[in-house]
Amino acid sequence: MRILLIEDDPDIAEFLKMNLETEFHVVDIAADGERGSFLAQTNEYDLVICDYLLPKLNGQLVVKEIRQSKRDLPIIMLTVKSELDTKLNLFNLGIDDYLTKPFLFEELLAHIKAIMRRPAQRENSLLRLDDLTVNSDKHLVRRGGKDIHLTRKEFALLEFLLRQRGRVINRTIIMEHVWDADADPFSNTIETHILNLRRKINLPGKRELIHTVSGRGYKMDLRQ
Repeated sequence: MRILLIEDDPDIAEFLKMNLETEFHVVDIAADGERGSFLAQTNEYDLVICDYLLPKLNGQLVVKEIRQSKRDLPIIMLTVKSELDTKLNLFNLGIDDYLTKPFLFEELLAHIKAIMRRPAQRENSLLRLDDLTVNSDKHLVRRGGKDIHLTRKEFALLEFLLRQRGRVINRTIIMEHVWDADADPFSNTIETHILNLRRKINLPGKRELIHTVSGRGYKMDLRQ
């Protein structure tokens, strides 16, 4: 899952990015509200985590601008303000949830999982294709009853392709959803990770599930 973190405190931002990445998420950081609003509106994200007090644009204005262009993008607000009027105003603007600072990372993670389990935002956490199963919540991959170990990036790539089952996904879309903004779009990292996934998933005697569509991209399905 690709997350946009809008947080001006560099220590908090790096701490959250590091821990979210250990949970198999891809994280982009914006250090001010203006940059955060721009990234949210021009890139594809599954979730935005936004601080309330930000330079250039505060959290309320960021949420307002995001909602004008991407109404269904889940937003969690981080705030030191605990007054009821502030919370009600934020929900009226369109946030999905909030956390009052200071908070434990485990608490934020629980809120993220709760939001992404909502049917309107995310499909079932257990994905299947043939005898391949991917548990998005527990980060487990099995095929034919055998556990398959994947790196964080391999898991994120597999989950994304599986959620797009039957669709041909080009390199640009994969890069936008699975890699952060610092990734080199001209490198062969996607091809390398696809190759590694095939080696791990294509067990002897099993169907090919990841297909290359010449000149167009990749597709996960039972047939090419």
